[in-house]
Amino acid sequence: MKKNASFLDLSVNKADNSIYIKREFEANLQLVWQAWIDPKLLDKWWAPKPYHIETKSLNFEEGGQWLYAMVSPKNEKDWCKADYITIEQLKSISWLDAFCDEYGNETLGKPRSFWTNVFSEKNGTTTVNVTLQHESQADLEMMIQMGFKEGFAMALKNLDQLLSTLNTP
Repeated sequence: MKKNASFLDLSVNKADNSIYIKREFEANLQLVWQAWIDPKLLDKWWAPKPYHIETKSLNFEEGGQWLYAMVSPKNEKDWCKADYITIEQLKSISWLDAFCDEYGNETLGKPRSFWTNVFSEKNGTTTVNVTLQHESQADLEMMIQMGFKEGFAMALKNLDQLLSTLNTP
């Protein structure tokens, strides 16, 4: 892999209640995009190890939903959902996420994040720019306290590893 294969820029902006992530992958855009929309691939990278996720359902269309459980090594399940807002094929995906029960009913008192994910490719390197917008600074702080930054950085490393197994010259 090239030197910049695991480039990660992650910052928090408390003034606008956002988390910004820029991540480069040594893989083509189509492959990286597929890893973000295919439940079989998402299940292999989305959670930080030793956790994994299990997708219950994924309807990848505007107005659709991804419902999944983050599963602990003791098989404890924390449910989450992403309600897809906009999809621009091979360019961007936005969704509103929430903690929920196994049926998609939102858990009150937990933060929601509005995700905007923008994909681009240059010379075989795909860059994903992610913005998580929160309604309040309290929600942003709760996400940070829950370990989002560390956990998502680990998940993106999992994606690097997965892409290296899928990427054929």
